[in-house]
Amino acid sequence: MSRRLRFFVNIGSAGYHRAAWLEPGLPADAFIRLDHYRRVAEIAERGALDGLLFPDIPVQQPGIARAPAATLDPILLAAALSVSTERIGLVPTASTSLNLPYNLARRILSLDHATGGRAGWNAVTTFEPNAARNFGIRQLPERDERYRRAAEYVELTEKLWDSWEADAIIGDQESGRFADPERVHAVRHRGEFYSVAGPLNVTRSPQGRPVLVQAGASPQGRAFAAAHAEVIYTTQLSLSAAREFTEEIRATATYSGRDGDAIRILPGLIPVLGATEAEARDRFDELQARLHPDSSPVRELAAWLGYPDAEIDLDAPLPRRLTVLPEGRIGPQGFFNSLTRYATETGYPVRRLLTEFLGGHRVVAGTPKSVADHIELWFRNAGIDGFTIIPAVLPSHLEDFVDQVVPELRRRGLFRHEYEHETLRGHLGLPEPANSFARETVSTTRK
Repeated sequence: MSRRLRFFVNIGSAGYHRAAWLEPGLPADAFIRLDHYRRVAEIAERGALDGLLFPDIPVQQPGIARAPAATLDPILLAAALSVSTERIGLVPTASTSLNLPYNLARRILSLDHATGGRAGWNAVTTFEPNAARNFGIRQLPERDERYRRAAEYVELTEKLWDSWEADAIIGDQESGRFADPERVHAVRHRGEFYSVAGPLNVTRSPQGRPVLVQAGASPQGRAFAAAHAEVIYTTQLSLSAAREFTEEIRATATYSGRDGDAIRILPGLIPVLGATEAEARDRFDELQARLHPDSSPVRELAAWLGYPDAEIDLDAPLPRRLTVLPEGRIGPQGFFNSLTRYATETGYPVRRLLTEFLGGHRVVAGTPKSVADHIELWFRNAGIDGFTIIPAVLPSHLEDFVDQVVPELRRRGLFRHEYEHETLRGHLGLPEPANSFARETVSTTRK
């Protein structure tokens, strides 16, 4: 088949599970050790996976008494790992709510040059009030305004990335002529929220522009993704929901003039492997059992929903009243919608839901073959392009995936055997975007 799977890897902390730091043999402070992340990157690159996604919420999370709740700066971590990697993409998360456009555009493009065209940017808006207060923001705007700001921010960032045309550098040492100023463009942006003169003082990306990734799943987030994103990291718990999501995104993008099929949709997936189905399930149950009662799966589920855990009965389906978004809830709307839809569709008791859901994403515990079956089923039938692998424990669960599932997918002709390109765009099969200023120049010349 001509289509091939794409894989990002979410590599936050010691792993996605809150008990990951209790893994035997893993240093308690692994999440701040560069060698820990180097090992993770080495495994992912050995598997020829497309990119590493670095999550970020710049605030001290609660629950620090029971689990690590701190992260390294994702852009600095990505830059550090660029030295020890050669081909894999590096995609730090940075908020449009908490950063100035010129600074962030410059930092991401600098990373792109340092890696030879392997950088991306996971553009998010910030919903966490405590994070906002760390940046002197007393009150965050409502969701609609946050996404209007984000849209202007991204459009401005792309202009800054385009401010140098690809052939702006002449580099003639004999004549002493370095660059053609006619091909370096001031942005002169004055919008609803931002005013930036430009141009950027970093030349055009080796891959045209860094790859734009987006992770919102609310109605506003979907509209933003359809308009701007090149890769979408999303939460989807059922095949039918994933299919509807991809159809909506691609149709909306096409309607707005974009190529909907050129968007790479990579829902989160938490694989837990064992030699048998029972062994894989036991492995996940063991992780769950390590949690302190203060961090129990039921309490985590209640937190995602925004309801008291006392209202949840483990041996009964999720009550209908808990599937209605509570007024004033601040957290990610996409996680809430995905979970409550899946609970309603399946009618599973909460106890079973907790075996298939972790922190907003789908858990698939099984043998390498059954996990590969799940991936292939969704790839062929949900319209997605692959998955963002979210290892519950790092690096061991990622190593299991690379050494056991990736070979199975290769045997089925679904995944590359080695890297075929140098840039992140190349890995993902994304076109290099035209320079917006170059298009304007051509248009003016023709007139």
